[in-house]
Amino acid sequence: MAVVRGAEPWSADGDGTAVLVIHGFTGSPAAVTPWAAELAGQGWTVRVPRLPGHGTRWQDMNLTTWQDWYAEVDAALADLRARCDRVFVMGLSMGGTLTLRLAEQHGAEIAGIVLVNPSVHTERIDRFALPVVQRFVASFPGISNDIAKPGQDEVAYDRLPLKAAYSLSQLWSVTKAGIASITQPVLLFRSLNDHVVEPSNAAYILANVSSTDVTEVVLPDSYHVATLDHDAPLIVRDSIAFVRRLVG
Repeated sequence: MAVVRGAEPWSADGDGTAVLVIHGFTGSPAAVTPWAAELAGQGWTVRVPRLPGHGTRWQDMNLTTWQDWYAEVDAALADLRARCDRVFVMGLSMGGTLTLRLAEQHGAEIAGIVLVNPSVHTERIDRFALPVVQRFVASFPGISNDIAKPGQDEVAYDRLPLKAAYSLSQLWSVTKAGIASITQPVLLFRSLNDHVVEPSNAAYILANVSSTDVTEVVLPDSYHVATLDHDAPLIVRDSIAFVRRLVG
């Protein structure tokens, strides 16, 4: 299946510091590529993979599972580990979930993690019906482009594929089960007005990681896709400072 224009993976080669940047559920690299480009501008090696089932058509997502998405970012991490001295992982929304899972599985191989509106659960009432409904209904209306800044487009699906959404819920469960094993430095950005991920997600993460180096930054002027929103410069500034502080 052809990749939608703007949803292609992105990469830049640089020095021995590497950053893996992961996009969100039903989204595409377009949501994080401007952020990634700023990181690459520091001379770092940067990779933005396109998760399987994303960036083509929403039906393709229902043919994938969280294990497929995780395998893609795990392979990207392994490649960066082979090339570079230190690797940071950063993610938006479900990209943040995958970042947490990588941190659980790889420990000290990851120098630090940056999360932007990460998800580990949902408070939507229809979540209770999802295990059954996903067997009979292919999709619901989408959750894309929750962005306050006019003229932005994350190149995401306008439908929410339900089999994939059910698999996402399984990823949440696995990630929450292992979250106490996370000890890496954490920088977490949370939008004050997020119409996709509830504030309880960030609260749960901050309360349950075992990291001692933890910073939360509230984004006052952005919605869910904050990497394309008014506070994007703040995310860029603080994530660069985070890496520089830890690299020394």
